[in-house]
Amino acid sequence: MRRATPTDCPRLTEIAHAAKRYWGYPEAWIVNWRDQLTITEGYVAAQYVELVEIGGAPAGFFALRKHRDFTELDHLWVDPAIIGQGLGRKLLEQAVSVCRGEGVERVEIDSDPYAEPFYLHMGARRIGKTPAAVEGDPERYLPRMTLDVGLVDAVRYSEV
Repeated sequence: MRRATPTDCPRLTEIAHAAKRYWGYPEAWIVNWRDQLTITEGYVAAQYVELVEIGGAPAGFFALRKHRDFTELDHLWVDPAIIGQGLGRKLLEQAVSVCRGEGVERVEIDSDPYAEPFYLHMGARRIGKTPAAVEGDPERYLPRMTLDVGLVDAVRYSEV
């Protein structure tokens, strides 16, 4: 794993778009989310973005955004070709490790609805919902979750 650089932005954007498409969302929604899924040089410079490489190429990444009272997991994406092989878990564990090192006690997440079971499995809990209306689904929302940084290790060790 390593920090992302501006030269990684095109590949990280590709991963984010491909991972979102993995869930079968309509292409019109993907187009609507283009800006949210595009990782720019400015974003990499302003936020903490770390990636994991496989075979010398980025295969997944996460981004943390600091707010006054909490830190948010702004992105966590894995190349769809390797979803289900534990890379998402490793990325989340690394994000939590970074937070722990900075004295952060909790991480908040606006989870894609399809990713909610993953975050629940990792010890997060739902604390609300964030409106996320899209064409054809004006009532759509994202599960708003919180993850106690200390619980991630407890979950991992309880599975051994």
